[in-house]
Amino acid sequence: MTLVNQGDNTAGQVLPATPVSASAFAANSRGRRRGRMLRRVPILVATAVLVLLVAVWVYPFVWMVSAALKDPIEVFGSGLNLIPASLQWSNFTRAWVDAKFGQYLLNTVLVSVFTVAIVVVRCAMAGYVLARYRFYGRKVILGILVATLFVPAGYTIIPVVDLATRLHMLNSIAGMVIALSGGAHVASILLYLGYFQGLPKELEEAAIVDGAGFLRTFFSVMLPLAGPITATVTLLTFLATWNAFFLPLVFTFSRPDLRTLSVGMLAFVGENSTDWSGMAAAATISLLPVVLLFILLQRYFVEGIAGAVKS
Repeated sequence: MTLVNQGDNTAGQVLPATPVSASAFAANSRGRRRGRMLRRVPILVATAVLVLLVAVWVYPFVWMVSAALKDPIEVFGSGLNLIPASLQWSNFTRAWVDAKFGQYLLNTVLVSVFTVAIVVVRCAMAGYVLARYRFYGRKVILGILVATLFVPAGYTIIPVVDLATRLHMLNSIAGMVIALSGGAHVASILLYLGYFQGLPKELEEAAIVDGAGFLRTFFSVMLPLAGPITATVTLLTFLATWNAFFLPLVFTFSRPDLRTLSVGMLAFVGENSTDWSGMAAAATISLLPVVLLFILLQRYFVEGIAGAVKS
């Protein structure tokens, strides 16, 4: 291999190339590998920390499932051992039949589905009006809605119960649905508001030209476009309703047959003892529908949060 020097004094002269030693090439390769390894250190450290956090977060759920398959004495006698000595499927039978969790599951599904339907329609319409229309007092309404975020839920239980008693809806599924869906649900309204603000005005103008009124424009054009937000609000509302305890407890105090899953957990707490394995089995039954729903809606949930924040 030769090189041609282009300098003024040595123009046209051909000079031999300087050979690269094998040791220098090996040292250069080692340096590049060392640099790549150093760049990977932060990634490896972050991965290790995240794996540790996931293990800490998942362990209680794994322990719950393990306890649901153990003998009541073995639950705390086995220490950190998660593998049962023998699978006790009778715990699930005791929770489903004896503790009436089959009935409680049906009650919870009814309350959650109707509550989600009311909250989605009401919050979507409120967010649409606040986002697309300019009217006197709009900022005052928004300020009041945001202020309700700082009001503890327990402070409103007395007027809610008093109103339900006057309407003869205290010990009923309908009363629970109205009480759970009648709150402000400010976060859901703000999610819809942020999303609808980012949509072009031409969509409504085209619908008006086609002869659509307010309701048809909302239900046929705007609401279908807010699919990711609707999935997000559905999931958040479903989780809140499914895990609600205080309101269902008050509304079913004299009607144990109308209890929801969270209230039904009290059946395993006795005066002198607690059936921990039965409670763990009941908690596992309660958790499965929520996990399945989140798996189905997680993509839309992330899209809805990202879309609302971007808007």
